[in-house]
Amino acid sequence: MEDRKVLLTGGNLLQAHTWKGLLETHGIMVELTGEALVGGVGELPTEMQTVDLWVNQHQVEKARNLLESHDMERPQWQCLQCHEMNEGSFELCWQCSSPQSTPHN
Repeated sequence: MEDRKVLLTGGNLLQAHTWKGLLETHGIMVELTGEALVGGVGELPTEMQTVDLWVNQHQVEKARNLLESHDMERPQWQCLQCHEMNEGSFELCWQCSSPQSTPHN
């Protein structure tokens, strides 16, 4: 996939595949990365244990609108500073107030 961008980052593999299926049924090509690393929980650094949904740059807005129209919850995210898990709606870590960051964007 050329000119691609991370649409979502989350640790829930089942949820990632659900979103992938929904987007693909609407003609949006999706690539999942990090699936193989989810099994390494405890062995790998936490920032490597996420599943990312990548879409073509020109389809990002369409994909976001589609997920929002289906009232999809945003995945939980893990703070890169203190490693605390946060609800997807939080923009700042509830534990240390660090902003949510996605290292691939």
